[in-house]
Amino acid sequence: MEDAYVLQLSDRKFSDLYLCYCGYAKCEPLHSFGPAVRSNYLIHYILEGKGHYRAGGKRYNLQAGQGFLIEPGTKIFYEADEEDPWTYLWVGFHGRRAEEYLRDAGLGDGRLIFCSERGEELKKLVVRMLKNYTITATDQFLLEGSLYLFLSILAEDTARSPAQEHGADNMYIKKALGYIQDNYGHSIRVADIAEYVCINRSYLYTLFREHVGSSPQEYLSDYRLARAEEFLKGMELSVESVAYSCGYRDPAAFGRAFKEKNGITPLQYRKKYRTEQSELQKKRREMSFRT
Repeated sequence: MEDAYVLQLSDRKFSDLYLCYCGYAKCEPLHSFGPAVRSNYLIHYILEGKGHYRAGGKRYNLQAGQGFLIEPGTKIFYEADEEDPWTYLWVGFHGRRAEEYLRDAGLGDGRLIFCSERGEELKKLVVRMLKNYTITATDQFLLEGSLYLFLSILAEDTARSPAQEHGADNMYIKKALGYIQDNYGHSIRVADIAEYVCINRSYLYTLFREHVGSSPQEYLSDYRLARAEEFLKGMELSVESVAYSCGYRDPAAFGRAFKEKNGITPLQYRKKYRTEQSELQKKRREMSFRT
């Protein structure tokens, strides 16, 4: 490897997302890394030349203007081309919200390759990181800000890329499911879900049918009833309280929906569950006496 510049950090002021190391290098022909795994996330961006990257049983032939993501714990291998070896920059990072931020930037969940026409901006950010490596608060904030700007550029490019359309669909679904799981106890409607993820109801319906196998309304109803079953089993709540806790403002409507799904009323469901548990405990006591 020629003309390599590397910054490695050990002091961490931040926890959601933090820079581990970064660098820039012009590689020799056939210079390679791996097969190996990394303990953090690592993004390479190719400034010149070409090479290939292998991960998850797939091989990607890459060139200038493209980049690749390495995920923690994934076995990978990459190698510079023999005739036109690549020059690339890289940033390694981690943090408790790193995976989430990568998804927002259009990477992860099987999306390992990206394109960007803003290579000079990415290079300037990495050079800036390399020049500001002290442990002072000023440099720590600068490094953190530069990392966020790096991801911001990738997010903008992937948002414009048609190749990320399917990944965007997955992002909409994940946001919608998270919204339902966080708000099922409120009087939310499908329109509220669509508004939250910033797409129209028709497109939301299409995505749910494709990725979940049901409509948004069916998923919302099933999720509420599943939570209701848990409440009936484990909490001393009245049926009316269970209904309200699961987003039903009409206990009668809750009772009808519950019976349609389970074939029995909420009270019958609770009684049946407790009878089964009592019989199971009785059998366990009998077994313990025999042994």
